[in-house]
Amino acid sequence: MKYKLGDFVRFVDEKLEGFITRIIDEQMIGVTVEDDFEIPVPAAKVTLVHGYKPPGTEIISAGDKPSIPVSEFKTKGIYIGVVPDVKANSVVHFHLINDTSFQLLATFTTDKQGFKGEYAGIIAPTSSAKVYSAQLADLQIWPKVLINVLYFTQQNIEAPSPLTFAEKFKAKDFSGSKKSLPVINQQGWQIRLDEPELVIDAEKLKESFFQSAEEKITLTKPGREIDLHIEKLRDDFQFLNSAEMLKIQLAHFNKSLDAAIVHQLPDVIFIHGAGNGTLRHELQKILSKHPKVQTFMDAQKEKFGYGATKVVLK
Repeated sequence: MKYKLGDFVRFVDEKLEGFITRIIDEQMIGVTVEDDFEIPVPAAKVTLVHGYKPPGTEIISAGDKPSIPVSEFKTKGIYIGVVPDVKANSVVHFHLINDTSFQLLATFTTDKQGFKGEYAGIIAPTSSAKVYSAQLADLQIWPKVLINVLYFTQQNIEAPSPLTFAEKFKAKDFSGSKKSLPVINQQGWQIRLDEPELVIDAEKLKESFFQSAEEKITLTKPGREIDLHIEKLRDDFQFLNSAEMLKIQLAHFNKSLDAAIVHQLPDVIFIHGAGNGTLRHELQKILSKHPKVQTFMDAQKEKFGYGATKVVLK
């Protein structure tokens, strides 16, 4: 297979072009065209569009640097950054990020009923390389990943022992919010490969023994409209099942309702969407029994339809 996920291709027999978002087998691929519709097509019936470079295909490098003072030499900071493709959101790219002052000799291999080398190369200090791409929806069947790293520097600094990482990624690895990744400055999920050394602050440890068991809880004043759509609450919502989504939405609802009561808001609107009505039903069940709720009703039907509930507080 000469193609890979994220490649921009043009159909041979039709005036269509798009991004490869699925490798079906050695002969068939899935191409997502402009209207976000994925079309299965024989690999022989498309051709690469020359001149297009998918985001992340270039090595990002700071270039040659002079010797770094020992006090400024960074020995930690190796990550896998998983970034959605800008054009084909169903595809994610794996970047091996070197935020250290060492040169890295790195290999990236997948293990799924046999080993397959995906990348081998030298990654300069404060630089990165795209090493792999995958279909996000296929997370559960992603292969095990094997990464080996050797450190090198010409400076008079001892290099760490070779780093080996062997894991099969799971949904929990993407349960947190996306963040700005070091070096590449793109939004994505970050998995650290070299854990920083644990430094224990003796004074803070001592203070912790004398802390009161009661902690002051601070509730931030909420807005008058609170959106409970799961995509507004979690970046990793595509990895959650319906029960997990509902649990997160209800937790945010309860916290926001408590905050509205603490800050003595007269009313607040919860935007839950129409959907199948499950979330709306659960909210109204809680509101009907809440001692601080005076009444509740559908909010501004001309604006929200039946997708929001207005709560009037006592």
